[in-house]
Amino acid sequence: MCRARQFSIGTIRGITHRRRVNSRIKAKVIAEWRGLPEVPFIKDTAKSMGPLVNALMKELGLGNRVTEEEIISAWHEIVGEFLSNHSTPSRLFEGILYVRVLQASMKFELETTWKREILEKLKKRFGKSVRDVRFKMG
Repeated sequence: MCRARQFSIGTIRGITHRRRVNSRIKAKVIAEWRGLPEVPFIKDTAKSMGPLVNALMKELGLGNRVTEEEIISAWHEIVGEFLSNHSTPSRLFEGILYVRVLQASMKFELETTWKREILEKLKKRFGKSVRDVRFKMG
């Protein structure tokens, strides 16, 4: 009785092993039996969409728009609550960030005291996309 069990387990193991080894042959036999040609495995040629989307956005002139939106949303974090309540970034053009300021005294304060620090924070966070900051009344 033990031999029968060993034999049946060995047979099962052998079949499982043969199934893995002969899966391609099995597919051929089934295709012949069905009377249909064997369809070869199609190689996966998928590519990442990231570079394509970046190139398309650059071509359409929207590359800076994304950075501009990121800067506008991060302005409060970069300059703090008080300065963000009195100033708003309006646009990013050729690496220059234009910021609207409500009062002349705040414009003077930002240009003389805070400009260098704000520019350093912007460059640290957004890299070469921001090379200067200009403040305007409005």
